[in-house]
This record gives sequence, C-alpha cells and structure tokens, in this order.
Amino acid sequence: MARKFLYVIAVLIVLFIAGRLALAFYPEQLTRLAFTPGAAFEALPAAPANAYADPARWIARPDLKQPGPAQWRPQGMAPDKANLDVSVFFIHPTSYLKRAHWNAPLDDQDANRIAGMMVRAAATPFNVSSQLYIPRYRQATFGAFVTEKPEARQALDLAYGDVSAAFDQFIASIPAGSPFVIAGHSQGSYHLTRLLADKVKGTPLAGRLVAAYPIGWLVDQTADLPAMGVPACATPDQTGCVISWLSYTDDGNAAMMIGAYQRFAGKRAAGSAAPSYLCSNPLTGTLGGAAPASANLGAMVPDSKLENGAIKPGLVGARCDAQGILRIGAGPEMGPFALPEGNYHVYDVPLFWANLRADFVRRAAAWQTR
Repeated sequence: MARKFLYVIAVLIVLFIAGRLALAFYPEQLTRLAFTPGAAFEALPAAPANAYADPARWIARPDLKQPGPAQWRPQGMAPDKANLDVSVFFIHPTSYLKRAHWNAPLDDQDANRIAGMMVRAAATPFNVSSQLYIPRYRQATFGAFVTEKPEARQALDLAYGDVSAAFDQFIASIPAGSPFVIAGHSQGSYHLTRLLADKVKGTPLAGRLVAAYPIGWLVDQTADLPAMGVPACATPDQTGCVISWLSYTDDGNAAMMIGAYQRFAGKRAAGSAAPSYLCSNPLTGTLGGAAPASANLGAMVPDSKLENGAIKPGLVGARCDAQGILRIGAGPEMGPFALPEGNYHVYDVPLFWANLRADFVRRAAAWQTR
C-alpha cells in the first residue's frame, strides 16, 4: 500500500512538472483550451434602469451596513489622518473563471468569493475615501480574453451594460459638482476606458474627474487617449488625467496581453500612427521613467491564505521600457499567482499599494485647491 501511494505521488509530481513546462512553452494555447466556454452565448436582457438602486448589486457602497472587503486594511497600518471627500467608482477585475457561461451569473458563489479577494488586493488603496462604490456586474468570463470567437465581444458588451448602469447610479448618488475618481483593474479597466469615452468626454463630468486609473489594461496614447478625451498624467499632482501600467519582470514577455488588447481594439486604419502604450510609473506619479526600490512606500504582500497582508517598503523598483511595459526587475516573491513569462498582472496594484494610495490622496488635494 505504501509503495502504491509513493507511485501515485511520483506520478502527480511528474504531471505537475509536465503541466508547468507545457504552460511555459504554450501559455496562450493551453489557457485558451482550458478557459474558453464551449456553450453558446446567452443574450441576456440589459440591466433595468433602476437595477443599481438595489444595494444587493454592490460589493461596496457607503450606505451598506456590513463592512466588506473594500474596507480591509493591511496589518499594522496606521490610521489615516482624515477621509478624503472624493467619491470613487471602482470596477473589479475578472473573477469568473468557469466555462459554463460567457457571462458570470450575479449569484455565482465562486466568482463572488474571488471578487472579494481581488477587491482587497486592488481596490483598498482607495478606501482612504469612505465614498467607495464597487458594483457587482455580469462580467465576461476569463476565457473571453484569450479567444478569437465573436462571443467574447458580446460577453464584454453585456458586462459593460451593467457597468454603465452602475456608473449612472453612482453619479446620481454623489453630490452635484463634486469630484470623483474612476478606477479599475484588468477587465474592470477595459470597461473604464469605454465609460470615459461614452459618459465623461465632452460632458460636465470631465471637469469633475480627479483621475482615472485603468490599471492592468493597455492604453494606447495615439488612439485611446483621444477617444477618452483625457491626457496621460505627466506630473504627480496633475488632475483630469489617466494612470495605467502592466507589471512584468525585466525578461518577461508581454505578447499575450498585447495580443488580447489588440483583439478588442480592432484593426488600425491604414496610415494611422503605430501604438504607443501608456506606462505610468507608480513610484513617481509621472509618465515613463525609472525609480529605485527605495521609492516604493510599500507593497502589500499577501499571506498564504490570501486573507491578510503586510506592507513591505522598498520591495521592488519600477522602470517603463520603450514598449510601454512596466519592468520590475527579477520579480519579488508575492505568492502563487505570478503568471508564466514574468507576468505579475495579478499583483499590478499590490506591488505598489502604498504609492497608489498616496497618488490618490495627492491628486485629490490638487483638485480641491486648483
């Protein structure tokens, strides 16, 4: 019996090593095979006009009585001096990983549990404001980002309809004329760029925008920024501008993320300028450039259960390369979700948690005193 058990363990080890090797050599092909839904797209009805008046449609909203993941703070963190009087609309990243549907059911327990983890990781730098709004939405499944199937765009359009309805409710809920921030990560940032183009550009809302943070999704400076009607943040205290980055090791390969972006951006018109991807340096609050690890006010390093985390200053530096990708050296030990090919996408925000918090505070103060 003991020998059989050892054989089983040996086989599992071999399979694990083989799987890691296969993923290293064929990451996109295997990811597509594992996560793309085989089911037909379900043309679900749009969210009703008043859907987001319902508190159940929100992960975080100021009037929710029970504290949730958006209120989480790292261990040992000192209290904030004061809450910012700036409302924040945050769109969480993909947390639905299943192949059963192209869009997540709102009551999917696994997707909601993972969304809570991702909110703790990526939205909590903004909880220095008590006016933090995070909607639940029928997000596109992870597989939508790795396939050429037309259902992928349909799934993202459905998800965006929910986000758009939630944003309308957000704007209706905050004081007229008050400043606000739009932030997101990954899929949330994809929807964020559409919101800016559809609902902020050329409207009175543009003058109220403190900053937009579409982190973890590529932003083309030659096409996306003009479409959104807002410039890149060039200085640390600039307002009404955009901050974005994608985190990779120095030898990491960003081709898979660039491919996903280009699939949804579509073909460029003949004669148009080549893409120039925005790389904001989270350690300096400026466009491009490099900063040493000593400029890192604190990465939020999660524990093994992903339930808590500690702030570690000076963990990693940051350098924007010529391609518009943020390079972080050899890559620190952050946990099990560093992806193949040097991709630290899951940790885009945790790597620079304290700097992002400081960036939000600084730009909010600049908007108030302009």
